Amino acid sequence: MDQKIFIEAQGLYGSTDRLPNVIRVGIRLKNSIDPGILRYAVDRCAERYPYFCVQIEKKDGEWVLAANERPVPVTASREGVRLGSDDAGRHLMAFSYNDCWINFDISHAVTDGIGAYEVVRTLLYYYCSRRNGTELSAEGIRICGDEISPAEWEDPLLGLTDVEARDPAGMGPALCLTEESGIGISDHHWAWDIAIDEKEFMRFNLENDGSPGTMTALFLSRAIERLHPDAGDGLRVLLAVNMRRALRAPLAHQPLVGGAALTYKPVMRGWPLEKQATAYRGMVLVQTREEHVLAEAAGQRAMAGMILSLGTDPERRGVAENAASMTDSIITAGVSYVGRGNFGDAEKYVRDFRLYTNSISRTPLIEISAVNGRFILSFIQPFRDDRYIRSFLEELDDNYISYSLMDAGRVWLPGVELPF
Repeated sequence: MDQKIFIEAQGLYGSTDRLPNVIRVGIRLKNSIDPGILRYAVDRCAERYPYFCVQIEKKDGEWVLAANERPVPVTASREGVRLGSDDAGRHLMAFSYNDCWINFDISHAVTDGIGAYEVVRTLLYYYCSRRNGTELSAEGIRICGDEISPAEWEDPLLGLTDVEARDPAGMGPALCLTEESGIGISDHHWAWDIAIDEKEFMRFNLENDGSPGTMTALFLSRAIERLHPDAGDGLRVLLAVNMRRALRAPLAHQPLVGGAALTYKPVMRGWPLEKQATAYRGMVLVQTREEHVLAEAAGQRAMAGMILSLGTDPERRGVAENAASMTDSIITAGVSYVGRGNFGDAEKYVRDFRLYTNSISRTPLIEISAVNGRFILSFIQPFRDDRYIRSFLEELDDNYISYSLMDAGRVWLPGVELPF
């Protein structure tokens, strides 16, 4: 079934070589990858998620996501393939493997971390069942043979016509780390991966009125303030918000991510950590009220409609890229936490896990994953300079949070080839 491009417009038209708008999920299993079994598992995912097996085509003068019957690519490489290209069979998702790692790449324009996790759960169910010669429980896993309801297909923003849009431009400019520090932007991203025991971090959060997302955002704010003590009101961290609950669309596969803007106000900086965490939780509470989230969703709907109303693809690209720059100008950094992996019986076969994507433009981003009893904090940024990650680790040290710095290096995100 063809899907007219709508909410996908900003992510697709805003995709560039430096900022491809791609999610990469990396899963390291305990044994080397069997290519034949991986092929089998990927084919099951393609059967279960037909709305991700698409290619971009123009029909009746409009760009659509059309059904793509070609096999979803599975390649033996770390880099993967360029999404949308002939090498990818023009698919906007692909899989690759090297050693014990499986990498799942998908355009962030067609889904978000919530949607990507669903595919990973299905993949691990089929792969680990066959690889280990056992029948794993399918509880909580979307599998072949399920009814694929319209609620998975339909874009909930299309019906959001009677809500007044909230204009994010109302926020003042934020501290820009690259400008403030004179750091040059790289042509790709870098990441430092930090592992923290899940029980210990949750205990710390409970003792200090925090949660994984708000506490990470607070530590990041404090780390930045260490290096920029005169930041004023412009130190603002955006915490990603899943809009599905407010939209009453829990099964929707589209990229439905909003944000709560957490401003590290000067008056807060002398407060104890617990009081700061309480303040951040209060900001999140206010900004995740249904009316607030729906107003932000209406703003995204208005932006998508405005992009698609333009007459040429170059005009659409220009507006989408400007919109990303505008969002970037009102935040200092970002934090995203999809939630626990909940990979079911297959989780015992998972040795390591990563979730990467690119920043909006120039801002650092921390992606939080929770798998197999650990939080993995991937500190992602479009420059190699490590002053902010070092300051963040000092915050962990000062608060007696034990961690392991697992990896540091380049983020491998495939590009996206588009017909426009």
